[in-house]
Amino acid sequence: MNREITYQAAKAVAGTVEKHFVQYLREARERGEQASAPEPHAKVIAAMIDTAFWASLRREEGHSPKISLAFLPPEQAIRPLVFEQRLPLTSHMLTKIAPGVERSGIHLGVWYEGEELYIWGTMHEISTFCFVLDVSEPGLLVIKHRRKGGFGKFNNVAVLKGDQIKVVDETSANLPDCPDVLTSLLGFAAASSWNDSVNVLVQLAVSMRAHGRGGSLLVVPSGKEDWRNSIMHPIQYAVAPAFSELAELMRQDIAERTRSSWQTALRQAIDSIAGLTAVDGATVITDQYELLAFGAKIVRAWESAQVEQMVFTEPVIGGEAMVVPPGQTGGTRHLSAAQFVHDQRDALALVASQDGRFTIFTWSPCEEMVHAHRVDALLL
Repeated sequence: MNREITYQAAKAVAGTVEKHFVQYLREARERGEQASAPEPHAKVIAAMIDTAFWASLRREEGHSPKISLAFLPPEQAIRPLVFEQRLPLTSHMLTKIAPGVERSGIHLGVWYEGEELYIWGTMHEISTFCFVLDVSEPGLLVIKHRRKGGFGKFNNVAVLKGDQIKVVDETSANLPDCPDVLTSLLGFAAASSWNDSVNVLVQLAVSMRAHGRGGSLLVVPSGKEDWRNSIMHPIQYAVAPAFSELAELMRQDIAERTRSSWQTALRQAIDSIAGLTAVDGATVITDQYELLAFGAKIVRAWESAQVEQMVFTEPVIGGEAMVVPPGQTGGTRHLSAAQFVHDQRDALALVASQDGRFTIFTWSPCEEMVHAHRVDALLL
């Protein structure tokens, strides 16, 4: 591709992204898996990022474009919508076509002939490890691919925001204190378990972040009442008996979970709980997904020390573990979540900020303190 690249971050990240996809595709083939996605060359990656970035800064009838580009030829797409005439891959063209393809799950197909990239149509389904570039908001791009098996959200590879580049560090999953929910976000959970266990928490996190109002979700052990020692009483929005819609869905057998009606019900149940986290205070569920309360005010447990420091990490290349005061990572929600996990060490706290930041708080047995995992780069 001979086009001039003017967005410097595109040049900086293209080689790293190329190596990621080449390695994933090679390993998949060595395992005997079907991996038909083409390997994106660094020049293609840089050109697509450059075009998408400048398109993200344009506006059409007052709206910024939200689009998803997939590098795939039409003959490899499943039930594609193919244009009679190819469209040039330019920022102007992306801005013009964006209103018709901004809904979730629609990808614009991008391929090349000679030295020119073009848009050939749209598709809903793409192959595993296909290079996907999402324009999420002005200046914010996410490079990702579909996870193995096609279940759940895509795996993020890198996030670009202005001149800031965050490349996901998959080795974070090997850290001794890495919680299962982070392992799932990094893409190491089995595809068959996407609708099980911690993967429900991933979907709750995505939904919490999507409503954009900020919120806190506390996950406490089922059958135990210790968590109440860290909540102000009376609880204004306590739920009795516990609301078990999500729990009942998760108890249904595997065959039932393949039905579209079950998947729709699951999304609705998750969005309902995630919506409650927007209410001032924290939403409380058990690790079996029973809703116990929302709008709960977190307090320091009786005779417990105030949390003064914690470990902070972000699973991106170059990100180093730091010991920081809880207030350094956010506001009141973050402080109270850190205190809750400090006092209730078998609990988990998920905190969404209004600005899109998302943090998972867990207790670290290795460090003997609260561990804050910044994961918004994995949720976009």
